[in-house]
Amino acid sequence: HFSCSCVRGRSRLPLWLREICAYVRLLVRSLYFNALTDSDVVFDSVFEPVFWTVDHVTRWFGMVFVCLVVILTSSIVLIAYVVLLPLVLNTYSPVWIAWHLCYGHWNLVMIAFHYYKATKTSPGSPPTVKNDIPFVSVCKRCIIPKPARTHHCGICNRCILKMDHHCPWLNNCVGHFNHRYFFSFCLFMTMGCVYCSVSGRNLFLDAYNALERFKHMDMEKPGVPVTGMGLLIGILPPGQTNYQTPPPPYTFKDKMIHKSIIYMWVLTSTVGVALGGLTIWHAVLISRGETSIERHINNKERKRMAKRGKLYKNPFSYGRLNNWRIFFGVEKRSHWVTRVLLPSGHAPYGDGLTWDIYPVKKDMMPV
Repeated sequence: HFSCSCVRGRSRLPLWLREICAYVRLLVRSLYFNALTDSDVVFDSVFEPVFWTVDHVTRWFGMVFVCLVVILTSSIVLIAYVVLLPLVLNTYSPVWIAWHLCYGHWNLVMIAFHYYKATKTSPGSPPTVKNDIPFVSVCKRCIIPKPARTHHCGICNRCILKMDHHCPWLNNCVGHFNHRYFFSFCLFMTMGCVYCSVSGRNLFLDAYNALERFKHMDMEKPGVPVTGMGLLIGILPPGQTNYQTPPPPYTFKDKMIHKSIIYMWVLTSTVGVALGGLTIWHAVLISRGETSIERHINNKERKRMAKRGKLYKNPFSYGRLNNWRIFFGVEKRSHWVTRVLLPSGHAPYGDGLTWDIYPVKKDMMPV
């Protein structure tokens, strides 16, 4: 009798409300629809609206981040040319002048080249037409086969070959074909920030102390008190007891120069510390033959194999030095200069679809 009354009560509900209830029940049941469901699936399902919002906001603000990088970097370069270069030419010895000019311009060229290539080079995507390339799974978003090391990017809305992460500062994914450009940009940007921070430390201290002196001078009331005989002989008009001194010996230009030096040192020091930590982290991953995504996957796999008493080995690692050689595309010793220390647009090893690097491995240095 109770069940009949429930059915009758439910039937009295409006159709649109019953449809909503049915849809909610379907969503709840979809969280445990088969035995393959785990905590990761439930987490992804619950936080899907959050991921969607973050992906779309990042996509919309991508060009804003790129413009911010260009503007901040250009401001530091402008200060270096307008403020610092005249100081260097007037105070340093010829040897130090040559060092600063050569190193500074080399570092600037490497930063600009690798940032442009990282933003403009496509990371690579698997083919959408039928092919015989081996794959490990099928993307649930693109509904196409995914080769090894390929992952879907929700921001770019496509699968990326050897995906590391989506970088908002590049407005691009970091993948197989632009991973080297991204890491080189981080490395040379960090080196440039450290160079500016270390070489400009004394200038920063002098500028800061000068601004403090200017501030105290502004707070003091201008003028020298006149007392005694000065008042009797009529140096000042009646009622005035201070003799006005000339204006302070600094100008608006001096203030702007000192503030520019402080701005440059604070910005480069902050970016150098933050970006330096990121660069070190990626260097560790490259040494292990991993990407940021594979780091988490390999950790899970390593724990799973350890429970079975087995040892997990990363199939894409060829030894620390060989991993670096593969990453930078170094085939002979001269390439450490021409392909690492100089701008180079050479393509990485392989096509990002298969990972059989045995032909390369034969020519590798023994490690």
